[in-house]
Amino acid sequence: MSRKIRAAVVGYGNIGRYVMEALQAAPDFDVAGIVRRDASNVPAELEVYEVAPHVSHLKAVDVAILCVPTRKVEVYAKECLELGIHTVDGFDIHGQIVPLRASLDQAAKRCGAVSILSAGWDPGSDSVIRALFEAMAPRGITYTNFGPGMSMGHTVAVKAIEGVKEALSVTLPTGAGLHRRMVYVELCEGHDFEAVAQAIKSDTYFVNDDTRVFQVEDVETLKDMGHGVRLERKGSSGVTSNQLFTFDMRINNPALTAQVMVAAARATRKQQPGAYTMIEVPVVDLLPGEKEVWIKKLV
Repeated sequence: MSRKIRAAVVGYGNIGRYVMEALQAAPDFDVAGIVRRDASNVPAELEVYEVAPHVSHLKAVDVAILCVPTRKVEVYAKECLELGIHTVDGFDIHGQIVPLRASLDQAAKRCGAVSILSAGWDPGSDSVIRALFEAMAPRGITYTNFGPGMSMGHTVAVKAIEGVKEALSVTLPTGAGLHRRMVYVELCEGHDFEAVAQAIKSDTYFVNDDTRVFQVEDVETLKDMGHGVRLERKGSSGVTSNQLFTFDMRINNPALTAQVMVAAARATRKQQPGAYTMIEVPVVDLLPGEKEVWIKKLV
């Protein structure tokens, strides 16, 4: 049996906790440690692991799984890549993936490491499904309909806005790939709701969607980690039209995000140095064990 992959979990919020569960369940991983800003804050479930303030304090790390806010991914990824540590992240601002890939590709190649970015379920595993749909029907239109459910990336973005004490962003599909964002906020004392609402609607995460903001007394009573997506494509195979494909799932949002990130962490050891999105990684590289076994089982 080959040596197990030593993974560091950077950040221990919603995603970090589920990444730990996925690593503990995986047959080919060891947990190298957890990186937290306050390394002295060690909850009971982490007492058997090394907890450090920076990944450089951990020993023999093969890959760092970055469970940090999207807008901090580039900084954390480059710090790890500079140490020769592979990285996986869940960057989820679709319009900024291409420049991030270029930036991380340069850093990864310089340091002889691998970075797999935007490795959640969308972008991520859904991107792979969309690519397969395109191959099956080269002419046509694909609609991605999210929800209903809590969007973690959007929620984190709202929490970062000045005046927001606590927040929840819920995505509602309105059809044909269009969405409504229902944002619920608790305000810090002394802040104006209208100003906060305008700041939310102007944020990159929300500016292209129908966004509605509500002030509430207690966000916690509204939270639910459930989410979902329905991908639909209608197009043509060759010159034959009326090909209709549907992919539908209902999920626990952070648990699936974490599982895909762990699968991508496995795949980092099988790529040449550089940065990759999920559609560039062979699907079989996401799976544990020998490739030939999976070919026999799945083909």
